[in-house]
Amino acid sequence: MSYAPIVFVSAKTKQRLNNLFPLINQVSDNHSLRVQSSMLNDVISDAVAMNPSPMDKGKRLKIFYTTQVAVKPPTFVVFVNDPELMHFSYERFLENRIREAFPFEGTPIRVIARKRK
Repeated sequence: MSYAPIVFVSAKTKQRLNNLFPLINQVSDNHSLRVQSSMLNDVISDAVAMNPSPMDKGKRLKIFYTTQVAVKPPTFVVFVNDPELMHFSYERFLENRIREAFPFEGTPIRVIARKRK
């Protein structure tokens, strides 16, 4: 859970307990955050330009567009030419780019590859 913030508190001395509840509220806000599709597609297209998708058996993954379909947890659907070509490491790369661009600290992100119809 590398996305989760860590707060060291003391129950005995009540040290840093006042930092805990503002962080809980912030994580709750991040958990219900909705991102515009246009901004999301800009981030994804920049990420693909920076690191093109790998080839598998002579075929390259093409990402057409991305949209957020749910909150709590934030779920993103990436429409591609073939979902089988989406390797878990490239999915993790896209998730990390989304985390860098938007404040999703403390919440898991789901990335789903789906074939465009």
